[in-house]
Amino acid sequence: MYEIVEARFLSPDVKLFRIKAPAVAKKRKAGQFVILRVHDQGERIPLTVADSNSTEQTITIIVQGVGKTTRLLNTMNKGDFLSDVVGPLGMPSEIHNFGTAVVIGGGLGAAIAYPTAKALKEAGNHVISIVGARTKTLVILEAEMRAISDEAFFTTDDGSYAEKGFVTDKLKGLIQQGRKIDYVLAIGPIPMMRAVCEATRPHGIKTMVSLNPIMVDGTGMCGGCRVVVDNKSKFACVDGPEFDGHKVDFAVLTSRNTMYREAEQLSLKRFTESNQKKCEPHECKLTAAVSALTNLNAPAK
Repeated sequence: MYEIVEARFLSPDVKLFRIKAPAVAKKRKAGQFVILRVHDQGERIPLTVADSNSTEQTITIIVQGVGKTTRLLNTMNKGDFLSDVVGPLGMPSEIHNFGTAVVIGGGLGAAIAYPTAKALKEAGNHVISIVGARTKTLVILEAEMRAISDEAFFTTDDGSYAEKGFVTDKLKGLIQQGRKIDYVLAIGPIPMMRAVCEATRPHGIKTMVSLNPIMVDGTGMCGGCRVVVDNKSKFACVDGPEFDGHKVDFAVLTSRNTMYREAEQLSLKRFTESNQKKCEPHECKLTAAVSALTNLNAPAK
């Protein structure tokens, strides 16, 4: 069992957890992930380790409540326990002194990008962070990203905060200004990562993306996380999760990620309906029984 020592919402559907996981905290490196289960009958889900503290023996994960398991996880609080936390899994991020490194996080991708941006800064890179969200309330880790970046830019799709537009708009702007960019890491929704790769491809800028397709065991045995990179099959859990974005077949990735959409939606629907029933007002049977007994013993008028 793995104790949750901190749990707090960063935005309405995004929650930060610090979890007691000594072995993972000791060995984890930037870019790696864990697979956890909320309870012993639960679904296994992969989550990138956003941070760790070997002294306190904790890891930090950030969860967006989208499907059944992530929403269930986000109902947990400090003092609760998770059934399983397995890791660290996957290959660590490639960390070198590239020169100028642009780290792009779209949506929850900011949480995944943060540890790698931090490691790139520590390696001597000039780090430019670009963080995007749909709206102001979904912007996360702003203070943390600014602290480990030489330059930090924030965008919102609706213009409710910082610059209006997409992360790709900001990246294209930097390229058009003639900024020398040696390395790009993009993490977020598949369409965003694909768009970043198309923006950097004509300029020959090394671009890495972090892929998180359907995973089950996280050890390469099930084959569920198969992706096509450079026309070859790879497993995101053991060969990745980071790959050369210019070699990723995004069409295949998109198709595989939607394979279980109907089943996932059905599972979420059942979970939501079950929770609604638990919250519906009901008559207490004990109260009804006491009332009936009182009426039976009441003196006749």
